[in-house]
Amino acid sequence: MNVDTLIQARWVIPVEPEGQVLNDHCVAIQGGRILEILPAAEAWKKYQPVHEHALPSHALIPGLINAHTHASMSLLRGLADDLPLMTWLNEHIWPAESRWIGEEFVADGTRLAVAEMLRGGITCYNDMYFYPDVAGRVTSQAGMRAVMGLIMLDFPSAWADGPDDYLQRGLAVHDRFRADRLITTAFAPHAPYSVSDAPLEKIRTLADELDLPVHMHVHETRDEVSQGLNKFGNRPLERLEHLGLVSPALIAVHMTQLEDEELERFSQKGASVVHCPESNLKLASGFCPVTRLLDAGVNVAMGTDGAASNNDLNMFSEMRTAALLAKGLSNDASALPAAQALRMATLNGAIALGLGKETGSLEAGKAADLTAVDLGDPETQPVYNPVSQLVYATGRDKVSDVWVAGKQLLRNKSLTTLDTTELLTRAGEWRNKIAEADHI
Repeated sequence: MNVDTLIQARWVIPVEPEGQVLNDHCVAIQGGRILEILPAAEAWKKYQPVHEHALPSHALIPGLINAHTHASMSLLRGLADDLPLMTWLNEHIWPAESRWIGEEFVADGTRLAVAEMLRGGITCYNDMYFYPDVAGRVTSQAGMRAVMGLIMLDFPSAWADGPDDYLQRGLAVHDRFRADRLITTAFAPHAPYSVSDAPLEKIRTLADELDLPVHMHVHETRDEVSQGLNKFGNRPLERLEHLGLVSPALIAVHMTQLEDEELERFSQKGASVVHCPESNLKLASGFCPVTRLLDAGVNVAMGTDGAASNNDLNMFSEMRTAALLAKGLSNDASALPAAQALRMATLNGAIALGLGKETGSLEAGKAADLTAVDLGDPETQPVYNPVSQLVYATGRDKVSDVWVAGKQLLRNKSLTTLDTTELLTRAGEWRNKIAEADHI
């Protein structure tokens, strides 16, 4: 039987079922989707591929899913470090954005982020930023999968004049990408402290009508909770509950400030959490109670946050940090094992984004979104358990090849749809312009 692509790997790790490792297997791809996963000896007898790939020292995994980021903020990487969140936002990031944000900034910043993520094995990301139409276009042109956040704020920006304008522009973006096979959308109200009740009520209604997720920073810091109590008389999560937003559609990012009763109520609502351990550590925001959330049955995904607060888009690093942090905080070395961390960075992310039937695991019928990781170097030898090796001993520098919907976007560590030289030139030009204006 003729097929488009046949990939043979030393280990195929489908993620579902959790922890399974298939030795010396092949993935057959046809029409951008996984046709079958089978032993290599059978595959070469059964299929005649147009493209074939032999990966004798590699683990083949589902493409990683960055469930929360601000892609074009890659151009602000390192601009304001070692500061508390609100100081970082109010005195540095928001002023820089007000000066520089526009279509050109978002296009160049998104291309830079897409290149970084693809080189790091990420095949899908969930974005929250201005000009989602531009970011979506750039991402789709590069062949990457993404969820574009339909941003909402109470105050004006370069993108929109106010809540009604944000909403109308967001709905236009949703319509624009309705037929795009790689780009979907989600409502993205920034945070409880930056969006008032009336816009949130409209978002809840529209999210129900359009069956879209709602992507939002929630309980990121102690200050956020205090602000909510002072301004509204209740904690932000309780306010969102009263507005009907805590539902299976909610993607609650960070969640570092959770009381036991809140965690229990949240677990009953079917909402998802995105854990961003390294950004939370860098901004001293607190610790998401990941193990308790998982034990309560909450779907917990993983994200990097933006490069301005992390400062990279590295999901391998996030997996390792998340696993180690969970063990240290719980005083339990068995907390958040490697297979669970890998699932958070793949299938759990897909489920949170409403893409669980499309991507996140290697299963027949799903999109062929795959990442190959070379475990043959001295730094990753010997290999007793390839899943543990991916989380505890491997870095994104070991990613060799990436496919999205069956199209190879990274071949032997080289990008196939983006010009790296041009990316670096544009990044340098932005650096010079921003540094000169801000006297850095």
